[in-house]
Amino acid sequence: MATLFISDLHLEPGRPEIGEQFLAFLAGPARDADALYILGDLFEAWIGDDDPNPYYAQMKTAIRALSDSGVPVFFMHGNRDFMIGETFAAEAGITLLSDPHPLQLYGEHVLLSHGDALCTDDVEYQQVRAMTRNPDWQAMMLSKSIEERIAFAAQAREQSLARSESMTEEIADVSQDAVHQTIRESGADILLHGHTHRPAVHPFHVDERPVHRIVLGDWYEQGSMVEWDADGPRLEELPRK
Repeated sequence: MATLFISDLHLEPGRPEIGEQFLAFLAGPARDADALYILGDLFEAWIGDDDPNPYYAQMKTAIRALSDSGVPVFFMHGNRDFMIGETFAAEAGITLLSDPHPLQLYGEHVLLSHGDALCTDDVEYQQVRAMTRNPDWQAMMLSKSIEERIAFAAQAREQSLARSESMTEEIADVSQDAVHQTIRESGADILLHGHTHRPAVHPFHVDERPVHRIVLGDWYEQGSMVEWDADGPRLEELPRK
């Protein structure tokens, strides 16, 4: 038995192969897990829990089936699906987590994060992040029609793609100063996050203390998962069949 961690699937109807792999994952390896943690960007966009799109309903039902089977499912908001709320959580049978979230696992002090809050060199994004996480801003968005929200999400996505094409890798990645500060303040042994789509295990030191940063990959071409049992964490690729 192991605890599983995934992130950055970016599920949407236009990428059916990702959804198919996710459904197979939920019905297969995830059924044998001690718990499943989804660290954000499960969906490419989330306009509100009242979205009637049947594709998202299918994913919600599959997650609920895993939860009902006895596997606890935990979810942390990403920069794409920060509007997921208590209604979706109740219907999918998941527990919402704050970001960052501390976790004791097999004697290790772990800190979970989506990862976007660590990209502090991207000042413009951090300003947008603060705005979109504001409950008043979210309430304003939810007061709009579904059609208006879909249009807004599409525009935001286009702007995000345009920005990412013009950004340097250093600005788009996490800030090492932010990583060190986060680990120092939390006392974590291991920082586990997604967001950057750069899967890797980074050993380093904070105040002469050995620590690790584990980065989950996206699911665009194949799946990515951290499997964690008594032997420790393993970052694994999940080839698409």
